[in-house]
Amino acid sequence: MGGRVYLDWNATAPLRPEARAAMVAAMDVVGNPSSVHGEGRAAKALVERARAQVATALGAEAADVVFVSGATEGAALAMAGRGLRTAPIEHEAVVAWGDGALAVNGQGGVAVEDPTQTALQLANSETGVIQDMPGGLAVSDMTQAFGKVPVAFDWSGVQMALVSAHKIGGPKGIGALVLRRGLDVAAQIRGGGQEMGRRSGTENIIGIAGFGAAAEAAARDLDQGLWEPVAQLRTFLETSLEAADNPTIFVGSKTKRLPNTTCLITPGWKGETQVMALDLAGIAVSAGSACSSGKVRESAVLRAMGYGPAEADCAIRVSMGPTTTEQDVERFVETFTRLRNRRRA
Repeated sequence: MGGRVYLDWNATAPLRPEARAAMVAAMDVVGNPSSVHGEGRAAKALVERARAQVATALGAEAADVVFVSGATEGAALAMAGRGLRTAPIEHEAVVAWGDGALAVNGQGGVAVEDPTQTALQLANSETGVIQDMPGGLAVSDMTQAFGKVPVAFDWSGVQMALVSAHKIGGPKGIGALVLRRGLDVAAQIRGGGQEMGRRSGTENIIGIAGFGAAAEAAARDLDQGLWEPVAQLRTFLETSLEAADNPTIFVGSKTKRLPNTTCLITPGWKGETQVMALDLAGIAVSAGSACSSGKVRESAVLRAMGYGPAEADCAIRVSMGPTTTEQDVERFVETFTRLRNRRRA
């Protein structure tokens, strides 16, 4: 049967060897980045190198990048007290600070009335749907798009953006808020004034080093076209499921999507049940966002797109990466079809 097949890259990507090597090297850096002696300066240089790596990968300036514990903290820092408009398809970390009232169409697109008062994701973690981004957005969650499709913060017109390291093969527990020059935010964590006074606390230099290395590697992979074969695998997966007469609905298939993401609904077969059955067969997928998986409830994203409770409760997400193989996809299709047929028998 072979080893396990990992098809949950949108939840977290496998750690890149470049990130691992950078983190191991950072463990030997003794100094505190706030110290002025040689050891402190060495630690500070490590942080600033990573800041430049992340900025270059995002198409931003190094001074724009504020290191935080992840996109969730970045959302709180960017959105607290601002009353921004949001759509129900946003990640819960963004919805928590907005009103969730923006309309969503059947293909997952969001109608934005006033970009300057709106937070809008670039791509959805559950469906892979990519938004048409209006200029002047107050905040954009770029976490899922970063590293998979070209992102240029300076050209986007977005005022603030959120990214997270572990979605691009970096370590968990580190991310960044990117600010357009001239903007500022009210610090939520106060103390020593690190990160230009926006986020106090001694820097996580091990995580930051891994983030920087992962960002540089992710940008290189994107430039070299490593995600184009992934898009071909996604097409192969969907056409193979259709050829096997699987009664599936491919969510957002008529609009722009991330190259690696398939959200499929199989009416009458609960998503959580599918995930558990596939897991026992050695295949890792998810029933929606990793932050909501494990909670027995239907997808708020699919409900916002107009799917009923019976459909929203029967969805799974398959997300791939550059190391996914055609054999991995074939195994998924064969296993999924076998489990589906066994259920129908």
